[in-house]
Amino acid sequence: MKFFYLNQFLNLYKDSPADKQTLIQFINSSEVVVGNKKHKLSDYMERKNISRSFIEELFSNIKNRNKYLTGFYNLSLRVSEQHQHIHTAIKPMLKSHMDNNNGIIFKNMIRNLHMMDILKNTSSGLENTPTFLVMLNNLYRNNIIDYKILTPSALDYMHKGRLGSVFSSFYFRASIMNPYLVYSLNMKVLKGTKIFTPTLGWSSYAFGFLECPDVIEYVGTDVIKSVCNKTDQLCSNYEQKHDIYCCPSEDLLTDKKFIKKYREHFDVVFFSPPYYRLELYKSENQSTSRYKDYKDWLEKYWEATIKLCHTVLENKGKLCYILSGYGSQNTNNEYDLLDDMNKITAKYFKSSGKQPMHNKNVHSTKHRETGEQIMYFVKK
Repeated sequence: MKFFYLNQFLNLYKDSPADKQTLIQFINSSEVVVGNKKHKLSDYMERKNISRSFIEELFSNIKNRNKYLTGFYNLSLRVSEQHQHIHTAIKPMLKSHMDNNNGIIFKNMIRNLHMMDILKNTSSGLENTPTFLVMLNNLYRNNIIDYKILTPSALDYMHKGRLGSVFSSFYFRASIMNPYLVYSLNMKVLKGTKIFTPTLGWSSYAFGFLECPDVIEYVGTDVIKSVCNKTDQLCSNYEQKHDIYCCPSEDLLTDKKFIKKYREHFDVVFFSPPYYRLELYKSENQSTSRYKDYKDWLEKYWEATIKLCHTVLENKGKLCYILSGYGSQNTNNEYDLLDDMNKITAKYFKSSGKQPMHNKNVHSTKHRETGEQIMYFVKK
């Protein structure tokens, strides 16, 4: 597999106008973005009573950006040989405590393989939340500062030498299912041997399942072509049988060739479905692009996908998905994602329990628990 190395990451930001500027030139040429509007930094400083000393600290950070960028790469993107395999490196999590932030080093390979899609191209359904790499590119290459970097709390963090904490907290990065959690779920709970996933989860599902010694086959589908290609490459490193489709899961329900091949074939279906409009992926075929109305989305994406799961699962096969009540909290209670989706599932599957998935919330704009639940079902 082709990984993104530190020198390549640093080269993304090797040129900055600040490198050739004095502090005064930086202040006079920089802009602050607030929503869709840009303001001159000098005017914004005066209006918000931001001291020159704080801007001098930010200016210094930009000039010395390789220090932060190297630290970020080592923490979040570096792939070691030891952590390219799970089963030889660590024991599965306890059945009673599935934690998406236990063994987070295994996320690095996923984040590295899909760096641009995860850190830049996938946007938030929340307004005025730039993606992580868009913010860095604006700051380091264009002298464009997002207003949140200049808030009192951010300025305080910067004064303490922790501007990186502001970057990690305020700017959107697509969520990643820890492949170690997927591995642990299958080893301790699901015990699947033939697996289907209606999304690819940035290749996390393939990585987690194919590390399980009893898994003999993995099949998955997704709408992002680059994710499909890279997942196929990852699967090719394993001996198990695999097949990757690049199409919406709901379309496979009417694909006669697919259904003939896989009807009642799998013993486990697993995925974490899209949380409606919380994350917006770069694909024309993402479900919220095809079905913009929520009720339409529930029927034509979610119910069709659940029907597909029912069709391809063997008798008493297991369906497991991870879901949250994000929807009702982000849209002023216009809908209840967790309840609405589970009601549809109940038409085709019998619940066999649930448990919380422990997960920290990295986006400081929410200040709440995600409430993600691991749902277990058996085919009726």
